[in-house]
Amino acid sequence: MEISKTARNVIIFSIAALGVGWLGVWLDGRLPAQEEEETLGMAVWLVLPLLVVIVLRTFAGDGWKDAGLHPRFRGNSKWYLWAFIIFPLVTGLTLALGYVTRWIDFTGFDISSYAGVFVSLFFVNIVKNIFEESVWRGYLTVKLVKLGLQDISIYLIAGLIWGFWHAPYYLVFLPEESMYTVLPVDRITFALVAVVSMVIWTVMFTELYRLTGSIWPLILLHAVEDALINHLVIDGYIQISAGMEWVISPISGLIPNLMYLAIGLWLRRERIKAQAG
Repeated sequence: MEISKTARNVIIFSIAALGVGWLGVWLDGRLPAQEEEETLGMAVWLVLPLLVVIVLRTFAGDGWKDAGLHPRFRGNSKWYLWAFIIFPLVTGLTLALGYVTRWIDFTGFDISSYAGVFVSLFFVNIVKNIFEESVWRGYLTVKLVKLGLQDISIYLIAGLIWGFWHAPYYLVFLPEESMYTVLPVDRITFALVAVVSMVIWTVMFTELYRLTGSIWPLILLHAVEDALINHLVIDGYIQISAGMEWVISPISGLIPNLMYLAIGLWLRRERIKAQAG
């Protein structure tokens, strides 16, 4: 009975999460012109999944015990450290490779300017990702684990729902000029590449959550990612050679994604060792 209730609520959440962004798009289409990326529709897209989780936990029998709200610092300090360094480590290795191969041009890089933007974005994204990680790891992932699914199923289901929740953003909300600085492709291709990247990232997000039982390392991990790599590319601190974005872009390139996958699988191995010991 417990499992069927969990499965029902996961289905309700998934349908709602995949639909709210399009509700936001519909709403924006019926309102006067608004400032890009600050529309009422985007607010609906960002906030409603959390509201659905609150309703399911409060009124549909999910409860709050497994929400991962406790920081659980004791015994998890090394995983907090990993949460902070994963994206800087992979990005640093990627940039070093780009420098050696000359696939990345650093002419426009200003360390003081970049560091200032990173710090300001980091603290903003700590707040933003409290809401997001309460949903994707603190609810969807933990419920998929509770259903007893195999690891690969958890990665795929959580990653695809998380990825396709972003679809309205990539297909409608995201300004085209920002999209083209990352990948010079059409919106559908861009969205599909982003979804694949998020499925890959889901392995390390999931395993870090399962190692700690807390959303707070994920909030830290996600905040560093948002502050570190997006504005590095979008704001022109680096220039990637035409055609090499697919390979070495810190946001969606094949090389960094393979490194993220390797880290995720290593975290899985560490979690299995901890469970066995």
